[in-house]
Amino acid sequence: MRSLYIILLFLGLPLALLRLYLRSLKNPAYRERVSERFGLIPTPELQQSLWLHTVSVGETQAAEPLVRRLQKHFPDLPIVITTTTPTGADRVEKLFGDSVIHLYFPYDLPFAVRRFLDRINPRLLVMMETEVWPNLLALCEQRGIPAILANARMSEKSAKGYARLGEFSRQTFASISMVAAQSPADAERFLGLGVLPDRVRVTGSIKFDVRLPASLQEQAEALRRGWAGRPVWVAASTRDGEDEQVLEAHRRILRDLPQTLLVLVPRHPERFDRVAQLCRREGFSVERRSVEAFCSPETQVFLGDTMGELPQFLAAADVAFVGGSLVATGGHNVLEPAALGLPVVFGPHMFNFAMASRMLLAEGAARQVARSSELAEVVLEWLSDASLRARFGERGLQVVEANRGALDRLYDIVSERL
Repeated sequence: MRSLYIILLFLGLPLALLRLYLRSLKNPAYRERVSERFGLIPTPELQQSLWLHTVSVGETQAAEPLVRRLQKHFPDLPIVITTTTPTGADRVEKLFGDSVIHLYFPYDLPFAVRRFLDRINPRLLVMMETEVWPNLLALCEQRGIPAILANARMSEKSAKGYARLGEFSRQTFASISMVAAQSPADAERFLGLGVLPDRVRVTGSIKFDVRLPASLQEQAEALRRGWAGRPVWVAASTRDGEDEQVLEAHRRILRDLPQTLLVLVPRHPERFDRVAQLCRREGFSVERRSVEAFCSPETQVFLGDTMGELPQFLAAADVAFVGGSLVATGGHNVLEPAALGLPVVFGPHMFNFAMASRMLLAEGAARQVARSSELAEVVLEWLSDASLRARFGERGLQVVEANRGALDRLYDIVSERL
C-alpha cells in the first residue's frame, strides 16, 4: 500500500506543479523557492533543531505563543517553521523575523523528505492540527524523531476517510509519537485510527489561549473614529461562493439601517481584486483598505484587502460573521472575535471548528444561520440592540476565559521531549 501511495505521489507531481503555477498567476510568490518543496534547502545544515509545521496563516498565528515560550526557555534551540503557502510565510516573517528559520514544507516524497531531514536534523517534529503525511511520519520513526500532532482535530468525516485505507492508515497513525487532541471526541477518533492509547492526550484548543496585543484597542479606536461611529459588521475570512451571500445579507440590512458599514475580509489575497469587482458589480459603494486608510460616510463596503489586520477590524466592529461556513469549507476561527467580546454568527458548515462553535452556541454566545436572509436578520437584530449584542459578547468572552490552559498542556508535552 505504501508503494502504491508513493507511485500515486509521483504521478500526481506534475499536477501539483501545475497547481503551483496556476496559483502563481494570481500570487507570484507561489513560483518562488519551489526547490524547498523538494528538500533542497539553501540554509546551512542545522543540528538538533525543532521543526514546527503550521501550514498557513491561521495555524501560524495559533502557534505563536508556543514558539515564544520555547524561545524563552530554550534560547539556543534552532526553530524551523514550515508552511505550504506564501501567506503563511509572510505571517512567519511578520511574527518572528529572523529569530526562526522559515522553509516551505516538502512534498511527501521519500527523497524530498530525506533531504529535508538531513539538512535540518530535527530532534522533534510538531505538526499543527490535521497534518498527517505517511512518508514523513515513517521516516521520522525510522530516525527516532518524535512526531507530535498538536492542537489536533479529527472530524467524523475525515476519520471515516482514513479508515477506508485499512492497515496502511493504521500503520501511519501508529507512528505518531503523541496526539494532543482538542477534545475527547477527537481523541477517540485518533485512537480508532491506530494511535496507541498511551500516545493520546486531551489538551483542548490552544486557540482559546489567544492573547491580544496591547496596542490592538488603540488601533481599533483609530478605525472607529475613521468610521464615524457607524454600525459596523465584519465578514471575516470569506471564501468563494460566500461573498455573494454576504453582500445579499448586507443589501437587506441597508434597507433598515442605511448607515451600516460592512467590512468584508476575503480569506485569500489572490481573491481581493475579484471580490472588489463583485462588490461594484452588485452596485455597492466600495473602498479598499490598501488604497484608503478609512472610508467616507457614503461607503457601504470596506474591503479588508491587507494581510494581518483582521484583529483590528474585529476589535473595531459591533458584530462578527465568521466565513467559510456558508459554504462547505468547514469554517474558520470563531474564538478570535469571541475573545474580543463580539457576538458571533456563522453558517451551518463548521466542522473544522466543531467543538468551539458548539460551545459558543451552548452558552448563548453565538448564532448559527443557514442562508443569507437569516444572516441579515441576526446581524440587524444585534446592530439594533446594543444590550443584546453585549450579552452575547460577554458570554463568548466567558467561554474563552473558562477554557484557557491548552497552551500550558501542549508546552509541557513538547518540553518533555526536548
